[in-house]
Amino acid sequence: MKKGLSGKKVVLAASRKTEEMSVLVEKQGGVPLVRSLQGTVFQADDEVKPILKETIQQGFDWAIFTTGIGTQALIDIAEELSLKEDFMIQLNKANVATRGYKTFAVLSKLGLKPDVKDEDGTVAGLIEQLNGIPFAGKRVLVQLHGENVPSLIEFLQKDGATVIEMLPYQHVQPEKETLDRLVTELKKGEIDAICFTSAIQVRSFFHYLHENQYANWLVATLNEKVIAVAVGKVTAEALEEEGVTRIVYPEFERMGAMILELSRYVEKKG
Repeated sequence: MKKGLSGKKVVLAASRKTEEMSVLVEKQGGVPLVRSLQGTVFQADDEVKPILKETIQQGFDWAIFTTGIGTQALIDIAEELSLKEDFMIQLNKANVATRGYKTFAVLSKLGLKPDVKDEDGTVAGLIEQLNGIPFAGKRVLVQLHGENVPSLIEFLQKDGATVIEMLPYQHVQPEKETLDRLVTELKKGEIDAICFTSAIQVRSFFHYLHENQYANWLVATLNEKVIAVAVGKVTAEALEEEGVTRIVYPEFERMGAMILELSRYVEKKG
């Protein structure tokens, strides 16, 4: 029986869980190609440690977490400082807000139930839920995620909060060799779909494309030939911002659901 992705070459732009996704693509009959567009994620321990230590000692009224990996990184750093117990005491005393299901899952494992969470996985959605809460005079710890989130910081500061920004990890540009190879494969018509699992992958790729005057060409390619696939709404929005109009993404942000949605889309197209 022919499967949805039979013979289709599917690029996986992720740097994590690529083996699991590759298996899913193969189960749908496709050929997975890992071309990581996320760059390297590294801990910025030396910058974070003194800020986190001071914040734990002084206390805070709110803690806002925006990614699962960043939340876990702060817990790990607190443990390195022998302050994990103190940090957990502070978190249990404070109000907690969270963005994204992965962040929610990390907090749940820690036994923390957020007071506020987004409904759509976006920072804008989180701000909407925080709107109306008085932050004047409050100390608010905000975990950033590889890129800053000016809209959230501005929202809090405008309401009179003292914002403590934490950036426990950062992104660097992906390998140029990977970017060059992917563009060559796309130009030769060797790729049928590209799966993006985070907005940073989209931005990293388009940063390279804009620098090399390939952006308009790729947008046209994605809108007409190669299928752009996003893991969820946030990643899809990053593609939309670049002018991509044909984007396949699942209702619920899951990597497995993304592959199945792509398979259904291809099958439906015939």
